[in-house]
Amino acid sequence: MNKRYDLIVFDWDGTVMDSTAVIVGSVQSACRDLGLAVPDDEAARHVIGLGLTQALRHAVPDAPESMYEPLAARYRHHFLAQDRAIPLFGGARETIAELHDAGYWLGIATGKNQTGLDRALESTGLKKYFHATRTADRTFSKPDPAMLLELMGELAVSAERTLMIGDTTHDVQMAQNAKVDVIAAGYGAHPPGQLRELNPLALVKDFAELRAWLKANA
Repeated sequence: MNKRYDLIVFDWDGTVMDSTAVIVGSVQSACRDLGLAVPDDEAARHVIGLGLTQALRHAVPDAPESMYEPLAARYRHHFLAQDRAIPLFGGARETIAELHDAGYWLGIATGKNQTGLDRALESTGLKKYFHATRTADRTFSKPDPAMLLELMGELAVSAERTLMIGDTTHDVQMAQNAKVDVIAAGYGAHPPGQLRELNPLALVKDFAELRAWLKANA
């Protein structure tokens, strides 16, 4: 059967790696360390997928500008103390390996910085499957389409032959801004109802459902 897509791009946190709770806790702990207002779980979850400084500005909008750099440092302290123990979602490794072996180009578009993504790819053993990556410290943060546009340019794949998979409204909006089809992962940081409102191509509840959709449609 002919492939519908040549390039499949994954978000990382909340899509491939089950890191939402660790990110939320790290944002909240960083705020406590510096005596800042602590965002509730919903506010901290909403900024997942954005670049770190942008995320902190949204999560803690009333902080003095001078506090964002030390806040980012405290966030990294808390996150890095736990990141090697964060698991992949069930079925993620097998799905990614199957797509790679089936001949798809695979990419990552993430709000992580390059150092953080490299650590995650090494610790999970998934680095060998991905052909290109973009991180928030190397280009514009979501929902700007730059990550996808740059990945498509690097791998010489058109928007019509590219599929994005992500768990946040930022991912869906980035894909739509790049005129790329998008699958919303309803098991991650943003509630399924918020994702559904943006009319993604499909909304899946776990990797088993994603895998079945890809086999049938990609």
